[in-house]
Amino acid sequence: QLQLVESGGGLVQPGGSLRLSCSASGFNLDDYAVGWFRQAPGKNREEVSCNGVHPNGENTGYTNYARPVEGRFTFSRDNAKNLAYLQMNNLQPEDTAVYYCAILWRALACPYTSVDSWGKGTVVTVSS
Repeated sequence: QLQLVESGGGLVQPGGSLRLSCSASGFNLDDYAVGWFRQAPGKNREEVSCNGVHPNGENTGYTNYARPVEGRFTFSRDNAKNLAYLQMNNLQPEDTAVYYCAILWRALACPYTSVDSWGKGTVVTVSS
């Protein structure tokens, strides 16, 4: 069973930072592309970042970021611990959302419709 659990969300003031974690169990995370998505109240779920994996299982070594977060958010993963992270700096009120991690089997991109498994999300609120 593919299970993902996010943590690290919370309330932060504008300009602050949070690091989200995604803990994977039941599979080897290094076989999967990892995407972070977010859904703000009243809006559609949107991709925040995607770190891909080649069909041969090799990581692409590249993470694609949505333009609103580029330069502020950084993805990383620790395959040995089956963990993925999203470091979020200089958070702004428009970053307020539920953040989800998702996995896709050996995928180069993270299209919403192709996700193999979703976590249940962690809430990030940016407010003064």
